[in-house]
Amino acid sequence: RHAFGGPFLRIGAVKGYADGSLGSATAYFFQPFDDQPNNHGLLSDEMQPLSLMRDRMMKADAAGLQLCTHAIGDQGISIILDLYSEIAKAHGEADRRWRIEHAQHMAAKDFDRFAQLHVIASVQPYHAIDDGRWAEKRIGHDRATRTYAFRTFLDHGVRLALGTDWNVAPLNPLLTVYAAVTRATLDGKNPNGWFPEQKLTVSEAMEAYTMGSAYAEFQEKDKGSITPGKLADMVLLSDDIFSLDPTKIRDVKVLKTVVGGKVVWDAEAGPLH
Repeated sequence: RHAFGGPFLRIGAVKGYADGSLGSATAYFFQPFDDQPNNHGLLSDEMQPLSLMRDRMMKADAAGLQLCTHAIGDQGISIILDLYSEIAKAHGEADRRWRIEHAQHMAAKDFDRFAQLHVIASVQPYHAIDDGRWAEKRIGHDRATRTYAFRTFLDHGVRLALGTDWNVAPLNPLLTVYAAVTRATLDGKNPNGWFPEQKLTVSEAMEAYTMGSAYAEFQEKDKGSITPGKLADMVLLSDDIFSLDPTKIRDVKVLKTVVGGKVVWDAEAGPLH
């Protein structure tokens, strides 16, 4: 609400960390890990005591800053939703567009809370095809059904914003779209998709990646679609990804990149100044 900057650098949000990651067994869960029965993850230092994070969030919201919080485990996510709810009650209704970054492993009860609080699920689909190789060994089948639950989010009316999570994951956005629509794990063992009921269509993935991400940063009036009056930021691709076999999307090449109406990169010429 009080953001400042220009089209290339805009500051208006603050990021916090609720917990760790699944791979390091530090994401914060209600129940212990299946392969580590004495461990259910941990909260980050800035969450201890919880009043520390609450106070910081209250002050940031009062200053008009958007809250974007890393939360991966189901209990970590649930606690952040609790804090968001407290802030909404204390400060009243507003167009805040709070985000939870990653939102990887959900408790069933919290999909509705996401929607009720208008929280955006800022997700990175590549992790699904990476973690899907081994995640069930760590959290079991039941919890895995609510892991990278993109379809369930949409079914509950939750807005999605897609990203890469670079440099933790590859920067290629077409690989991100491929992951969202195929969920085919990197080991080749799930060619039809790991929990295929959670797949997105190409149209849904592109909407979440473009307009969804623009909305998530209060910029949907300036970008997110090729529309008169918006910034002419776009790419020319080697193939039509809407008609292409989804398994081929990761191989699509960028031929030209246009920023602000100017061609800044060409596959044959390279960067253009």
